[in-house]
Formats: sequence, C-alpha cells, structure tokens
Amino acid sequence: MKMNWSEAAFQLSNNGQAYVLVTIVGVTGSTPRDSGTKMVVTENEIYDTIGGGHLEYKVMSYAQKLLSHASRTQHQQLEQFKLGSQLGQCCGGSANMLFEYFPAVGINIMVFGAGHVGRTLIPLLAQLPAKITWVDSRADQFPTSAESNRKSQYFNVKNIISEQPADEVSTMPENSYFIVMTHNHQMDFEISKAILKRGDFHYHGLIASQTKWQRFQQRYEHHNISADQVKRIKCPIGVANVSGKRPMEIAISVAAEIIETYQIALNNKVDDSKITKKGVHWKELKAILSDLENESEKLNEAEYKLASNNVIKSGIKQ
Repeated sequence: MKMNWSEAAFQLSNNGQAYVLVTIVGVTGSTPRDSGTKMVVTENEIYDTIGGGHLEYKVMSYAQKLLSHASRTQHQQLEQFKLGSQLGQCCGGSANMLFEYFPAVGINIMVFGAGHVGRTLIPLLAQLPAKITWVDSRADQFPTSAESNRKSQYFNVKNIISEQPADEVSTMPENSYFIVMTHNHQMDFEISKAILKRGDFHYHGLIASQTKWQRFQQRYEHHNISADQVKRIKCPIGVANVSGKRPMEIAISVAAEIIETYQIALNNKVDDSKITKKGVHWKELKAILSDLENESEKLNEAEYKLASNNVIKSGIKQ
C-alpha cells in the first residue's frame, strides 16, 4: 500500500530527499476537497491526493517545476487555481494552494560491491539523509525479492547491475562519496582510478589489505596519478577505533567514518550570521488569503452579472 502524505514526508525528510508539501489553505464555491487537504510531490511520485482530476495534475506539475528550478528564493508559495475558468472542471469553485518546498539535505553515496560487507553496510547507510547508488556486476548478489520487500522503506537506494562498474563513477554529481569493496582487485583498481581521475569527490574509501594497498599505490604512480590525490583515499577504510573483520564490524566502522565526514562538512557550511527569515508568517498568509478571496468574489460577481445580462438579452431577442 502506498504511503500517505505524512508517512511520505517523514521518510523523505529522514532520507534527505527533496519534496513539495501541497496544502489546500482556502476554497470558494464547489471544490473536490476541503481546506487542510494535503499531498506530497517528489520528482517522480505523488503521495495522497487533493481530489484528482485536472486540478491535481496542474498542482503536481507546478510542484515539480519548483523541484526542478536550479535556485529558489522562496521555499513557500501561494497560488490560486480556478476550477472553472482555468481548469475546465465542472465544480466551478477555486482553491488556494500553499506549496512548501523542502530541499534535499543529504549526500550522494555510491557503494561498489554487494558482497557480505556491502549487504550489511547498505541498511546502515540507508537510514542516513542520503541518496545511495549500489553497484555490482553480479545480479544474484543483490537482495532477493523477499528481502527487498522487508526493506522497502529504503527507497533511497538504487541498485545498478553493470558489467563495467567503473563506468558508473561518471554518473555521480560532484562532492559524492565513493565506497569501493568489490570481489575483484582489478575491478577495485579500475573504479578507484576513475574516481581519482575525476578528482571532485568528497570521500573515497577503499577496502584493502596492506599488501593490496601497497600494490595499488605503485599502480597509481604508473598511471600518472599524483601522490596528493592518492593521499585523499581512506585506506584502510573505516574509523581506526572500530576494529574487527566480521562484516558487521567493518560495516559499522565504514558507516561511522561516513557519518563523521559528512557531519564535519555540514558543520563547516553552517553560519548563523547568514541565517535569514524564511517562509510566510501566518499574519501575512491570512492577509494574502483574504485578498485572494476578495478577488475571487469580485470575479464570481462579475461572471454572475455577465451571465444574467446574457439571459436578459436572450429573452429580449425571443
């Protein structure tokens, strides 16, 4: 069963995904739903309904335009939709919609490898405000359908089956987090080399023994990768104080390092001196709604007079 608007807002917020919360804040005349009705809109999905029909389609399209804008100066917008004159719905009333934009606040993580550690790590990372891309060349290594159903709440995880996992590196945005832990050393090297070549990563972790790591460093040098770039790799991966070789121990260590890394970056971005007022105060909202309702009443009165005149003219002609 699909989530309602409150469940969706909770999950999307926890996972750091962008969405628009749509609320009917005022109605005049006949409308499909009453004031207070809500709906959540994401880039590709809607949760709950404000009544369906052309009104819901227009509202969804408007919300998705807000999500697609490169820059947004307002996180709240109020719009009026006239069901009769604008949308051609037989209801004939009008609805005032409050659009509240909640931006993505998380990080982008790409995990290479669906082995024991990868399968243990993903449920931990999926509970962070993050968009996760999970890559492996082996389709049978990903969770079965039964396991996927039990983990359906992790809808911020996208599985990719790729014969050349290194090619997927280029699909990630800048400042992404990369975790490399495949079953194949050559594959690990090709992935790691691709990450280093693009250079705009925020985190690059590599699971490796001391021998593997030494060999990789020699190979990086042969491929003209600078020592400064190599120093940015977290190898051995994970926090030093969490040791152990069990999949759960390694996964917790890696997850802890990811959390520490993104929290440091997040704290560096926060500057209280630059925080300004956002949103619409309830008094401002009340005034705007009052103006919209007055405008709607004037329009309805004008439409009524026009219709009456037409009836009178029609009677005279007869």
